[in-house]
Amino acid sequence: MTDIAHFPVSIEFFPPKTPEGVEKLRRARLQLYALKPEFCSVTFGAGGATQEGTFNTVRDILAEGVNAASHLSCIGATRAKVSEQLAILKTMGVKRLVALRGDLPSGFGTGGEFQYASDLVAFIRFETGDDFRIEVAAYPEVHPQARSPQSDLQAFAAKINAGANAAITQYFYNADAYFRFVEEVDALGLNVAVVPGIMPIASSTQLMRFSDACGAEIPRWIRLRLQSFGDDTASIKAFGLDVVTDLCEQLRAGGAPGLHFYSMNQSVATLEVCHRLGL
Repeated sequence: MTDIAHFPVSIEFFPPKTPEGVEKLRRARLQLYALKPEFCSVTFGAGGATQEGTFNTVRDILAEGVNAASHLSCIGATRAKVSEQLAILKTMGVKRLVALRGDLPSGFGTGGEFQYASDLVAFIRFETGDDFRIEVAAYPEVHPQARSPQSDLQAFAAKINAGANAAITQYFYNADAYFRFVEEVDALGLNVAVVPGIMPIASSTQLMRFSDACGAEIPRWIRLRLQSFGDDTASIKAFGLDVVTDLCEQLRAGGAPGLHFYSMNQSVATLEVCHRLGL
């Protein structure tokens, strides 16, 4: 079992859109570095919409002495464009990527030269060899656009077989879904670490909106409890901390290789959960 105090943690941010957002994120990051994260990742808008903001945030994290992973999404992208992005990231000193298909921005034709994330992973390996450690997405509750759980699992296997090193899951609140997924991955003979993605609960309306958009399941008992609190944000946060801490304890006890926190560019909830976990 991993030593509790040294249990691996990673943290995800999104690129801020305003100078105030940049400063707010910088303050949150500096507080979160107390957790000694293995790396911090930065999301990337589909179609390269946030490339400048993503790469600037990655640069800032590296300058602060922390490993940074850039997300890279391939929907609507050309090989030439991705090749150019890889060259920039390599020059910056980035050693990790989170390779994703990404969602089409509204009003965006399909276009592009990549259909699946596995195509992107294969292209990165072809272009750069082993220069990057590549993480990919996993969906314990099944990708919302998958035809079936089996086809979703095959799509995941294709990403690993194309050269991905590890996976980070979509967030979830049902530990059984994660453990079942890991068993299915192992049964396919895919020797790969699947790190659970953790979404702290700070706002019930935000959580419902995100979950509806990305297909993450909120168990009925959690949904009803959150609704019962109405606008009582203190109760929502306290309940959220209990739920997420308990989930993380189950995951750690069950052998999860680490925890990846979706910080939403905030530090308080992630720090509190990790404090309760003794990290």
